[in-house]
Amino acid sequence: MPSSYDVIVIGLGGMGSAAVCHLARRGQRVLGLEQFGPAHSLGASHGGSRIYRQSYAEGPQYVPLLLRARELWDQLGRDAGESVFTRTGFLTVGKEGGPMVDGCLRSADEWGLEHELLDAVETRRRFPTFTPGSDEVAFYESQGGVARPEATVTAHLTVAERSGAELRFHTPALHWTADEGGGVRVTTPNGVVTAGRLVVAPGAWAPKLLPGLAVPLRVERRVMYWFAPEGGTAAFDVARHPVYIWEESAGSEVYGFPALDGPGGGVKVGFHSVGDRADPDRLDREIHDVEAEALRTFLRPRIPALAGPLVRGAACTYTLTPDAHFVVSLHPEHPQVTVACGFSGHGFKFVPVIGEILADLAVEGTTRHPIALFDARRR
Repeated sequence: MPSSYDVIVIGLGGMGSAAVCHLARRGQRVLGLEQFGPAHSLGASHGGSRIYRQSYAEGPQYVPLLLRARELWDQLGRDAGESVFTRTGFLTVGKEGGPMVDGCLRSADEWGLEHELLDAVETRRRFPTFTPGSDEVAFYESQGGVARPEATVTAHLTVAERSGAELRFHTPALHWTADEGGGVRVTTPNGVVTAGRLVVAPGAWAPKLLPGLAVPLRVERRVMYWFAPEGGTAAFDVARHPVYIWEESAGSEVYGFPALDGPGGGVKVGFHSVGDRADPDRLDREIHDVEAEALRTFLRPRIPALAGPLVRGAACTYTLTPDAHFVVSLHPEHPQVTVACGFSGHGFKFVPVIGEILADLAVEGTTRHPIALFDARRR
């Protein structure tokens, strides 16, 4: 089958924009398709900030990918001429022996990452906005920081176009097929486009565009909140306040950031582990008072100054796998198709390196990066 392009990329959010950028840099004739506009707010790659951390509680297997992602974030900022990453330090607060603190320690020890373990008194002294209980500890790493999702997506798209990629926005992929002899066809409202290979990075639309994967996918709604802290945002300044995750013994996790949006912009915080099943085409984007109050209830004894008036909120989606590991691999039935989905609410910090991996798989069929954990054939 003749090919109009070397590679088509479906979805130009975090992962897809990175993939199209890496492919174009390698001289591939690449077409990117996106159903919405560039750097939109209708999926999972918006909200102004995402946590980057290296001592990964989810498993030490992730650490090499995180180290490479940081290198690529720095490179992207240079290439695009815009800052997409801010180093702030990262703090995990929880019970000693809890899964987050122990997981961070395990990854830090295995990879020789610089870190500190602080008791409650030292945590309150170093980070006075936090008030951990006497039975809680904090893991701190200085290399943590903030990745800017909209800026990252925009930068990847800018570099991709500069490198020769063709990008089509407001052009959904309605259907794709893989030819038995090689090559792919993608149907859009404007007709069919063809290529030798395909990358599918559809975010919350993965269950619709990638049916039949062995790994089941569940889409859930999450809400990001910006509260106006008591006394203003000075105590939450980026030079003083790290990004953080606070693990409560009942299993709730709250994540948060310093004040990134100026004195009137509030301070962003949210529940990581609280959400309901959702359809991305009919997502409830209203921010309900009862939701905001549940988060204030969590914050009052822990970050008291932050439990103030709601400045704004925004809904987004998580696409979850049962084991919370990603799906990044060749398609089980079609070797000319690469899939990237199921990032389970912790994928954005990997965006630059996932883009590199997707380009590897699409061009070479393999990658030097450790991705066995992400096989689409696992059950």
